[in-house]
Amino acid sequence: MDSWTVERHLDGKPTEVVGLYHRFIELAEGCGSFDYAVSKSAIVLKGSRRGFAGVVPGAAGLKGFFDLRREVSDRRISRCEPYTKRLFVAQWSAVSAGDLDDEFAGLLREAYAVGQGVHLEGPPLR
Repeated sequence: MDSWTVERHLDGKPTEVVGLYHRFIELAEGCGSFDYAVSKSAIVLKGSRRGFAGVVPGAAGLKGFFDLRREVSDRRISRCEPYTKRLFVAQWSAVSAGDLDDEFAGLLREAYAVGQGVHLEGPPLR
């Protein structure tokens, strides 16, 4: 099996993890339209200008990333590092529905704006 699909990523995952994935996608859909780029390493969500978030369903929860215009500190974020002169990449994890709350949705909205090209406006951050 050479091609990767969302279904292949979800295959064999616990029901709770599949539910978390669907909640994550529901939050992303609340931001606007996007496309998928699915590979072996991740399910990437792409805006009109670029990818803005990725997710990997695992045995115990979700891991993923957001591309953001700023460095953030949050209990779900394990690392947030400069990615380009204008962007940071934030590595996150979610193990329960409570992790996908309004604050998380706000970070996803910020990432979605990056996918639409907001990071190209104005001078670089540094």
